Amino acid sequence: MKMHILDGGRLRMRRRIYVPDADKAEMIELPVIAVLFRHEKGNILYDTGCHPSVSTAAETRWGKLASVMTPIGDHTSNVIDSLRDLGLSPDDIDIVVNSHFHPDHCGCNEFFRSARFICHEEELKVARASGAEALGYLASEWDHPMALEAVTDGHDVLGDDKLVVVALPGHTPGLIGLHARLERTGAVLLVSDAVSLRRNLDHDEVPKNAWNSEALLASYVRIRTYETEGAMIVCGHDDEQWQALRKGADAYE
Repeated sequence: MKMHILDGGRLRMRRRIYVPDADKAEMIELPVIAVLFRHEKGNILYDTGCHPSVSTAAETRWGKLASVMTPIGDHTSNVIDSLRDLGLSPDDIDIVVNSHFHPDHCGCNEFFRSARFICHEEELKVARASGAEALGYLASEWDHPMALEAVTDGHDVLGDDKLVVVALPGHTPGLIGLHARLERTGAVLLVSDAVSLRRNLDHDEVPKNAWNSEALLASYVRIRTYETEGAMIVCGHDDEQWQALRKGADAYE
């Protein structure tokens, strides 16, 4: 099995959302990450990044949310282009695992019409609830006619223990990470916005956009356990880590 780190877009936000002592006016640039696994049983995509249109018309698609997390207009890369660079189209993806349903993580869902989708049952519940849009859940981003399976912690995506769902609530009620077992690299834990910036995990910092601080701190403990056991932790939006990761065709095996 190979793991490809994909470019899903780029955002600009107030740094103070993630770093408590940052100046109110200070901004931070955040990569949007998606990950492709090429397995003998099929192609599995973890998150789908931002919709291509937000690089030029974010407010049209995201509304007021675009003023909080603003796509960087001259950064036009997206998951569809990233897959094309690997010789793949959306129809080549068999399974999409959505970490959660915020629009920078499921923005390209609509393109994967041949895929089966996986999310956590709690995430689906809150995304369907009254008032979900005020919490950042936009139905146009995630609610599509493709097959959607709501799962719980420990779900084995392919039945061979190589890709296993890890429940990491806190940022949202049903955020899920994905634990991968690669032959050469070893264990990898994709954590999405359970750890947006590595420093949040290192300093027990709870970002202002977290749904529940106690749940998030408990997820930090769980993530540290995986790391102690040797897993490589891939954060949701850490630019320093992004710069160091192998990307695109330069796969982890």
